[in-house]
Amino acid sequence: MKILCLFALAASLAVAQTPPAQASPPTPQTEDPAHELDPYLKQFVNVLSAVDANSADPVPTERTVYAGAIPSMLRQLDPHTQFFDPGQFQQLKQMQDSEQKGFGSVVSVLPGQVIFLQTLPGTPSNKAGIQAGDELIAINNYAIQSLEPNQIVELLTEARQQKITAFIRRQGFSRLFQFTLTPELVDSPSVDRTFLLKPGYGYIRVASWDLHTAKELHDAIEKLSPDKLKGLVLDLRNNPGGVVKASLDGASMFLEPGQRILTARGRSKEVDSADVPRNAQPYHFALSIIVNEKTASASEIFSGAMQDHDRATIVGEPTYGKGLVQSVMPLSSGAGLAITTAFYYTPSGRTIQKPLRNSALSETFAEKTSLPTYKTDKGRTVTGGGGIQPDIFVTPAQLTRFESILDASGLLTAYATHYLATHSPLPDSFEVTPDLLDELKVELAARSIQPGAGEWIDESRWLKSRLKEEIVTQAHGVDRGDEVLAQRDPQVQAALHAVEGK
Repeated sequence: MKILCLFALAASLAVAQTPPAQASPPTPQTEDPAHELDPYLKQFVNVLSAVDANSADPVPTERTVYAGAIPSMLRQLDPHTQFFDPGQFQQLKQMQDSEQKGFGSVVSVLPGQVIFLQTLPGTPSNKAGIQAGDELIAINNYAIQSLEPNQIVELLTEARQQKITAFIRRQGFSRLFQFTLTPELVDSPSVDRTFLLKPGYGYIRVASWDLHTAKELHDAIEKLSPDKLKGLVLDLRNNPGGVVKASLDGASMFLEPGQRILTARGRSKEVDSADVPRNAQPYHFALSIIVNEKTASASEIFSGAMQDHDRATIVGEPTYGKGLVQSVMPLSSGAGLAITTAFYYTPSGRTIQKPLRNSALSETFAEKTSLPTYKTDKGRTVTGGGGIQPDIFVTPAQLTRFESILDASGLLTAYATHYLATHSPLPDSFEVTPDLLDELKVELAARSIQPGAGEWIDESRWLKSRLKEEIVTQAHGVDRGDEVLAQRDPQVQAALHAVEGK
């Protein structure tokens, strides 16, 4: 199956999807905490001394403590609380401060094959002259042909760190082209798709919640002429979260001033909450939000608030269920600790976080045979227990055997390249005609792919859409190809139908 890899738009590595929160002041103690811990610390020192003196194979004390005792202690809390030894903590800080570099191209990755779908203006790939439809044969003399998709993605990821030599095959040329590429900073917007699904109904995809996401979302809506919009489909599928404040600012674009967006509660009695600012001027067109199992953290905060206030219809699959506040604390000797200090709740009181291992929350839900229920502003029943349950459950499209074989073969991508060699520029009104499908059928037969007459008829609608997507992508860019894809995406179409009904 085709995988889109941002061979330049480097994937960001988020250490924690929620921003650090200040730990609440400790509850006043009647006794000195150090005094209470003293017997346990003495026992620990006794065991450590015995191990150091008597173990058959000597183990460095640093390893015993950093890799053994401390991680074992933290495993009693939850999977997200983590200790960093001095080296790991320094690496963490470097990763947080690092800048993302790449070559500025989007590629299709298949077994043993990489096809360029688009090079972004002003980026190294674009300035070097690489074109849509070009095939990447080798990087620094590492041949692509023998690699599996995961190996190719790993090679591309490593390539972004240094100057490389890329060998390219181009349609209509017998010799290979050689390009020297130096990675540069590449601006990867978090709001990466904006278009109309049909007159009056827009589509926007938010890939993550970053510092500039709220502004990008506002600009995207303005681009669609909000005065003319009847409804908007907001796609949060595969959005892992990010900066929580960005999702709060995003929610304020749709909710009314003063409405609650989230509440954070932890061990202390103090409760933090976030409301829509009093000076907010929200949009009022109909809204639906698409989510899936990889929609997490800040995206769940946003979706939960929209659902609880009956502002949007949630479409798709249940979300991941990550709604915790983590504080990253420096420790002595250069070590560090990321610890869960609170949990996020939607306006109706639902916890976003799924029950954590060994937690009181986990024990609470384990005792119940059904999930707790809550009420939205209009009295609708929604379920809790972690994550956001969609109002309309819709699964992604499942490829048939024929579609899977064709996608995995890369033949449609190659055919699109061949077609554009003699049909450029491609008109905006381009459609796949029956004659073009007949030509494709001949090409497939030459590659020993020969579906029966009935199967060909059944697949003709998918074939027309899929081939158009490939041709439009190479001619006009991935964003235009995604417009074609949206027309056959069942989750997008269900979300569109939801806003049309409002």
